[in-house]
Amino acid sequence: MDMGLVEVYPQVGTHVSLIRMSDVEEARFVRESLELAAFEAACASPARDVSVLRGLLKRQEAAYADGDLSAFFAADDALHEQIFALSGYPGAWQVVQRRKFQLDRLRHLSLPEPATIRELITDHTLIVDALEHGRLAEGRAHISTHARRALAHAPRLRKKHPDYFE
Repeated sequence: MDMGLVEVYPQVGTHVSLIRMSDVEEARFVRESLELAAFEAACASPARDVSVLRGLLKRQEAAYADGDLSAFFAADDALHEQIFALSGYPGAWQVVQRRKFQLDRLRHLSLPEPATIRELITDHTLIVDALEHGRLAEGRAHISTHARRALAHAPRLRKKHPDYFE
């Protein structure tokens, strides 16, 4: 499957493709749109058990405390996947997974900064709280803010890593 991460030039070589902000924005659009729909469906469910989500928040806190970026990223993705599971549409997460590679590149660049990780944990906590209490409008606002957070870091990341961007 072509994810747009590698460019192959026959008889010349293979290169990691540059980050195209238009691809990042499209990935953000797909993720945000589907996650808003998943959150709405999960909120509509009378049996909203957020215990798995709470456990994933604890894993994120532990990864943050340990400085384990890989574990944090895995727990972050697992939290979003669980929202799709609670929605009754777990397969929709696979659609997001196939589109978010470009967005993930930006997310990985922003993660080494402790303030960024703290922002993400706060976002996740607010989303889980809204889901637990069925606060649809509040949760939708938090998801949109969260989904756009990586894009907010883009100008700083482009300045810091100009060779990574198209």
